[in-house]
Amino acid sequence: MEAQQGSPMSMLIIFAIFGLIFYFMIYRPQAKRNKEHKALMESLAKGTEVLTAGGLIGKISKITEGSSEVVIQLNANSEVTINRNYIAAVLPKGSVKTL
Repeated sequence: MEAQQGSPMSMLIIFAIFGLIFYFMIYRPQAKRNKEHKALMESLAKGTEVLTAGGLIGKISKITEGSSEVVIQLNANSEVTINRNYIAAVLPKGSVKTL
């Protein structure tokens, strides 16, 4: 009995198919999310209403260029300092007042 071996060309085709699946299912969507998050971080400014990854909603009261931290005003009496990477979304103007 002789063990069957696939041709090298068929193995190459299988690896190419797996490579394409990896690219379109994993790498490309992750790269797109990273690009969107980077654009979000660059659009932050004082007065922007944001939602944090922890579920806090507030308005940016202090942001320093080159710093990784922002100060978010939750209401008239309380402020929180967080890492800017934990900002999940920018909310439309007036969202904080409606809550």
